[in-house]
Amino acid sequence: EQWRSQIWLSLLSALSLRLVLPGGAEEGLEFPNFDGKDRVLDISERNYKKALKRYDLLCLFYHEPMPANKGLQKRFQMTELVLELTAQVLENKDIAFGMVDSQKDAKVAKKLGLEEVGSLYVFKDDRVIEFDGELSADTLVEFLLDVLEDPVEIINNAMELRAFERMEEDIRLIGYFKGEDSYYKAFQEASERFQPYIKFFATFDKTVAKHLSLKMNGVNFYEPFMEEPAVLPGRPLSEMDIVEFVTQHRRATLRKLRAENMFETWEDDMDGIHIVAFAEEEDPDGYEFLEILKDVARDNTNNPELSIVWIDPDDFPLLTTYWEKTFKLDLFRPQIGVVNVTDADSVWLDMSDDEDLPTAEELEDWIEDVLSGRVNTEDDDEFADDHENDHFVPEDEEEGDQDPDEEDDE
Repeated sequence: EQWRSQIWLSLLSALSLRLVLPGGAEEGLEFPNFDGKDRVLDISERNYKKALKRYDLLCLFYHEPMPANKGLQKRFQMTELVLELTAQVLENKDIAFGMVDSQKDAKVAKKLGLEEVGSLYVFKDDRVIEFDGELSADTLVEFLLDVLEDPVEIINNAMELRAFERMEEDIRLIGYFKGEDSYYKAFQEASERFQPYIKFFATFDKTVAKHLSLKMNGVNFYEPFMEEPAVLPGRPLSEMDIVEFVTQHRRATLRKLRAENMFETWEDDMDGIHIVAFAEEEDPDGYEFLEILKDVARDNTNNPELSIVWIDPDDFPLLTTYWEKTFKLDLFRPQIGVVNVTDADSVWLDMSDDEDLPTAEELEDWIEDVLSGRVNTEDDDEFADDHENDHFVPEDEEEGDQDPDEEDDE
């Protein structure tokens, strides 16, 4: 929770600049600016039922009452501004946005099943989808457009099949069915449980199915970065068969941190830790290291104890300096380490050799030490405690680096 709070503060403070900068001078390439019109609804017992019925999507931000602290007030206003800009951009879509106060609207929150303060909930038909990603307008717009789409995409030809096969970073399922009036319906209903986080595809084409070695009413499950899919056992499959399989297998051996579900990924830890790898895919060393990580993941895909979170710093430019400061790293180079999710304490593999990256075998040896506990984030704590008063200055006491949340109430 502390990690999430720090991340949001970093993002929102930077987003304040992005939201007010003027658009480009030339027509046709102008970023939207908030026009000052209020579009976000104040949801109450009086209007929530009407809002649910009226719109295809209703997005509700569940929040604490307006704080007295000025720093927290600014954060609250920035969150509201992100929602206003998103509502403005999506104005021609059938989407409404609202705020639900955890005290003033407690009865509404209970009826709607809102539980986590600070979360955004999306209502579509009879489903509730919790948005657990970066609260920025661009990420939120992309997420909501995905939610509006049909939960299953149909693969009809060789060109679409090639696109499907190139999506190696995603969890994907694809099923082969006789047509839409068949066992496809169970597959479609299962897909709605995971939209838009897990991608579902189907084909009714015999040639496409043959290329994928799919039998009639069969479903293949593709784990990210794995070359061969897993075949769901049994044919035909019920909705619950598919849901149970996906739920059991959705934590991948190697998974990429994405803006749209970054907090969900981070909170899905393994016994309180993450093995984290930083690598820029567009950088030659980063690309090479990522290929080594893929080899390690493929060799260990059947190990339920192993999950590596890959972060491409290029995807999170606003967070790069935060991570470098928190983990004491140079993110211009590939890095891999183990991170404690409660306090962000970390230990990183020594990769100071400028000439050579570790081999897959060397990485596997280090990972084995992490999983056995021989490498852990507590090893340096005793040493750090002994020397804390010698040279360590707490971050919140550094000059000019005070968190706005620490400001005294006025």
